[in-house]
Amino acid sequence: QVQLVESGGGLVQAGGSLRLSCAASGRTFSRYAIGWFRQAPGKEREFVTAINWTGGRTYYADSVKGRFTISRDNAKNTVYLQMNSLKPEDTAVYYCAVRSGVVVLTNSYDYWGQGTQVTVSS
Repeated sequence: QVQLVESGGGLVQAGGSLRLSCAASGRTFSRYAIGWFRQAPGKEREFVTAINWTGGRTYYADSVKGRFTISRDNAKNTVYLQMNSLKPEDTAVYYCAVRSGVVVLTNSYDYWGQGTQVTVSS
């Protein structure tokens, strides 16, 4: 079992920045691929970004490429999502998730956090 707790969400104006954190406990965190997903009201959950277990490879949705950065600190069992140049369309509940094995860009992750709300005002 892996428990995930997201934090760092909030209300920000368009053009602003937020940094989300996802703290993990339980099984060895360092061997897991980690993804961030988001779900806006009335929409399906969508892939945002992911990182492999070494931190050497990252993947981004086109909608956030160049604005968001994922990173991980295996010593702290924590993954971060730095979000810059935020837009109102980034408003959603953001979830982190982990899976053993390689990164995938679908919802096929083994463990999920409870989510943190990000609201971007225009």
